[in-house]
Amino acid sequence: MLHAGLLRDTKAADPAGDVLDWPARFSALQQSARDPRLRTFYAAGALSGDTPLQHVPLLALDVETTGLNPATDGIVSVGLVPMSLDRIWASQGRHWLVKPRVPLADEAVTFHGITHQQLLQAPDLDELLGELLSIMAGQVMVVHCRDIERQFLDQALRRRIGEGIEFPVIDTMELEARMHRRPLPSWWRRLWQPVPPRLSIRLAASRARYGLPRYRLHHALSDSLASAELLQAQVAHRFGPQTPLRDLWH
Repeated sequence: MLHAGLLRDTKAADPAGDVLDWPARFSALQQSARDPRLRTFYAAGALSGDTPLQHVPLLALDVETTGLNPATDGIVSVGLVPMSLDRIWASQGRHWLVKPRVPLADEAVTFHGITHQQLLQAPDLDELLGELLSIMAGQVMVVHCRDIERQFLDQALRRRIGEGIEFPVIDTMELEARMHRRPLPSWWRRLWQPVPPRLSIRLAASRARYGLPRYRLHHALSDSLASAELLQAQVAHRFGPQTPLRDLWH
């Protein structure tokens, strides 16, 4: 989640009043970033909220973690899948195991299936950060629960390079909550609070509404693919290729 203090000065003159001027924000961040990998990432720029969805380069993103607190837990895997509104390049998807700097709890192993043994030879996130950011550069991220991906990546970079990261996302969970016309609960309640299947906005339940197949849950690559397919279905049913990007950011 973006920091309120950083958002305050860069709100766009948008009728909704709450859409960030991402091109201006990226320009400012490029000037202030100290790490050269971050400067290169921000130099690629960000799209205006006026951009029609059919012209938006999209990249589905998912991370698996040691727990649910970005301040104390770490990332153990990252998955990326490039996509557009009518195509998903699954063969170009990327998946990394990442050695966390905090202990991996047994409960987390049960959740995502990544074991201590698998992480012994995994690189630290800092080792693949340049490659990761080069793939993300110029793309709009597609995630299911933006507070997970943005906060965990932000905190992971702060611990490693002393500065965080900001980037725009389309959150398929938020879109599903909006479509069902009910308030979006706090992010941890979205993951853990039991709700009837017909009201659930978890990834599997959301996909089921559109007749999408079941995938293995809590694997960063398959969850990225699942989020990509879900966004395509949501846009086909509720929006359209000419819908401006800001309507999904709102």
